[in-house]
Amino acid sequence: MTDVAARITAIIAEQGLLDAASLGLDSNLADLGIDSLALIESVFAIEEAFDISIPFNANTPDADLFDMSTLGSVIAAVEGLIARKAA
Repeated sequence: MTDVAARITAIIAEQGLLDAASLGLDSNLADLGIDSLALIESVFAIEEAFDISIPFNANTPDADLFDMSTLGSVIAAVEGLIARKAA
């Protein structure tokens, strides 16, 4: 697991009150019981941890702006934002 993936996993686990070791890349955040408040807090924490801006609208969380469906999709999207920022 990359450092980015480990940090995101830890953030989501902390905000969702979950054990990070129980999360896999295919873990569906909604199925894990992560509510909208934990999701928003996760977005803020990830933005702060990586100094990025996530295009996430809490009013339309299912919009195609940023895929927050699984842990793996969040990691991939954040890695993409980090790469664009570095370019």
